[in-house]
Amino acid sequence: MPSLVALATAVVAAALTFSPAQPPPGPLPPVPLDGPQKLSLAERTVPCRNSLRDADLINRRIANSRPGDETVFDGTCLVNKTIKLVGGRTYRGGSRTGTVIKQADGANLDAIFASDGYLDNTTTTGLPFALRTLTVDGNPENNPTAKDSIVIRSWQTQVEDIEINGSRRHGVRVTSLSQNGTRITNTQVNGRIASTQINDSGGSGLYVEDPGNSVTDWQFADNYVAGTGGYGVSLDNAAGVDGNYGLRANRIYGTGISDNYIEDFCTVGLIARVQGDAASTISNNRILKFNDGDGTFLRVEGNYGDGKVAVTGNAIRGNGGGVGLDYIKGNANSLEVVSAGNLVTEVAIPIQVGPGVVVSSGQFAALGGI
Repeated sequence: MPSLVALATAVVAAALTFSPAQPPPGPLPPVPLDGPQKLSLAERTVPCRNSLRDADLINRRIANSRPGDETVFDGTCLVNKTIKLVGGRTYRGGSRTGTVIKQADGANLDAIFASDGYLDNTTTTGLPFALRTLTVDGNPENNPTAKDSIVIRSWQTQVEDIEINGSRRHGVRVTSLSQNGTRITNTQVNGRIASTQINDSGGSGLYVEDPGNSVTDWQFADNYVAGTGGYGVSLDNAAGVDGNYGLRANRIYGTGISDNYIEDFCTVGLIARVQGDAASTISNNRILKFNDGDGTFLRVEGNYGDGKVAVTGNAIRGNGGGVGLDYIKGNANSLEVVSAGNLVTEVAIPIQVGPGVVVSSGQFAALGGI
């Protein structure tokens, strides 16, 4: 069964329907060519008509916008071209049910929304933008070779209050690569993805793609991910913050992984690979398995150097099989784990410690302190 990773209560989305094309919309209000802009809400709004002209209408408005502008999407927008999100701007809908961005039949887009730097194949990360309060419908049944719903290649970017349904590949991909594979030469940091609901992705709900060391220090908070074909959340790089895994955090470095709910994974519920030179924490996660099968609930591996991590306050409950806590030195010189206060129940092996791993209950416990 697919994995589920959640930090929010599930909300059932209203059914999305496709209606016949409507008459083409009238011309958009002109955008001032000079002087400060003080556009009204009507002037900032793109009125979608569930028409194949919607994508051109949206992209034209964005292309004519200025730094600091807001673009508002209204209605059902039928898109057959990628919507290019230019940095330094805000994009939003009226509500999740009032604004639906739907991939048109046969469009097979590389991305429904994408950062300008991704599409322009720049060598540096794009400028920040915000995308909020709408629903994205990937329409996977009618787009068999489509890829991602939202592709972010911009720093300090905010994605909030978005519902993403039916991505053929990844729901959200945060990447240091451009569309043609160009790597950025700087960093892409300090973004936030929050209060999203990502359903039925063919790949991962969230995928952070970073073959180098550019995408760090992002937040993924208060999100609900369900029904994935691969990982619920897959992070090539997790600083500052294989099989069907609920949450994969590669290369954690001074990282905190906390307060996640992971249910009915296939292979591993949560896996974290620890870098040397820093220390990380894995705490207060709930990892449960109600379906059949074994698997490992929480696995920590060393990646290089002398890894150090505190694993505390996690609640693990199985159905009679599998490994609760699994600590492996991996490629590191050593791995030191403080493992304390974890509830591990109804599994075959509560804790498994590999060669070269030192496990303790922590300094205060050892000293008889608080």
